[in-house]
Amino acid sequence: MLTSTANSGSRLSLWLRVREFAVSPSMIETATARRHLGDWAGACAAANIDVDLDLRAVARTHGRDLAARIRADLRRLAPDLLRWHLPRIAPDGLLRPGLTVALARYDTSESDDGHPVQLVARTPPAWADAGQRISLALWDASHREAGAARYPHPRPDRRFRLDLHRHLWDAHRSGELRLRSGADRHPSTGPDPLGAVPAPTGPDPQGAVPAAVLPPERRCAVDRWAAEAEILLTAEGRSTGPVGVRLGARHRLILEPAADRDGPGSPARRIVVAPTGGGDPALPVLPDAATWTLPDLELLRSGAIEADRLHPLVASALVPGRLPARPAPLPERAGQPRPVDCRGARHRIGLVDGVLAALDHDPAEIRREELLVALTGTPLPCLQAIDEAHRRPAGLRGVRERLDHGDTAGALAVVEGLLGPDALLRGGALRDELEAAAQRRITYGLFRAGLVEHSPGPDRRRPRARRSSARGATVR
Repeated sequence: MLTSTANSGSRLSLWLRVREFAVSPSMIETATARRHLGDWAGACAAANIDVDLDLRAVARTHGRDLAARIRADLRRLAPDLLRWHLPRIAPDGLLRPGLTVALARYDTSESDDGHPVQLVARTPPAWADAGQRISLALWDASHREAGAARYPHPRPDRRFRLDLHRHLWDAHRSGELRLRSGADRHPSTGPDPLGAVPAPTGPDPQGAVPAAVLPPERRCAVDRWAAEAEILLTAEGRSTGPVGVRLGARHRLILEPAADRDGPGSPARRIVVAPTGGGDPALPVLPDAATWTLPDLELLRSGAIEADRLHPLVASALVPGRLPARPAPLPERAGQPRPVDCRGARHRIGLVDGVLAALDHDPAEIRREELLVALTGTPLPCLQAIDEAHRRPAGLRGVRERLDHGDTAGALAVVEGLLGPDALLRGGALRDELEAAAQRRITYGLFRAGLVEHSPGPDRRRPRARRSSARGATVR
């Protein structure tokens, strides 16, 4: 298998896990319901987003007009959609730590030295990212908000910015995703499952980019670069000029948008690409969201995912006119006795006073079997099933993934499905995961309170979850 093919499959597999566990359907449903009621703060709470801004303080500092504009944007904010689209890193697909993303910029004469006020979303550093919580705040270079010093990079990142991509968090503009992601134009001449118009077979009006300068393991949204570069230049107050594109830690391109030679009035654009190893800090940087192909688009076109498994706003934009999926059948009620094949007979295990027990064996037999186990004997299949449920349950992977992505309610629901709603956990991997998640949440609380400014000790998480050395490996 070619390396690029293997890497592409691995990346799509990672995004499948992210879409399954990172933003749960219950979070989307609750946040959407509260947003429709006008409760933007409740919607943020449902999406595990902490609000670190005070609109009354904004009105006093910058005036009521700016406070009203920010309040209007907060009411349009879909916090679950924002979580869906925030940058993530390998190998677990967790939110990129220590990041400050600009959502909106507000020019105001009240700000000293001419810097605009910005609505930003922040992620905590890797050592305090338990629960994958996000904070919402305002950034003003002249009036820095309280608590910003806790974050390693409180200033909005030039590369990771969503103020030019409001459709990735603004519920009223989510329909723009189809155009901005290139879903309306299929890159090949064959049919497209999303109903996109085939791309023209003639010369590329956007200008050809040599494949040798692009990373083979990732899909770049080259056909959108020209249009996105113009949007960026307009936002920066420029009519033309070069734009930098970051494709990796040491892999950058310089895009030079230029008018097409067919005539000054032609809407077509072409791009001159100049590969470079460095970067000019004064050069505008194409946002990361405009650099790569939308992962949801890749998943849909590869057939790896159905539209009904995507965020509803994303699915309605990428696959317009789709029919809603049939409701899933109700699961069996948790805690009911489960059958076990035990020595040629069909036995049951179930909860007795909150503890899983073998229901078809008398206490004396259970005591004899436990003594046999203590003497290194082989226990009854019923006792093996009970031990397996606590130490190596079939749903342990799902519990881990949900806890890593902050879906504590979903993880507990899986545990209830395995053991029942009133089960007492014995020692084992399942209990260890829940205890470790609770301990990490305490660390996050200390970080939020400003009681610790760095990792309080060695990282006790699983080796696969240590990401400090892989911060640059953004998943796209």
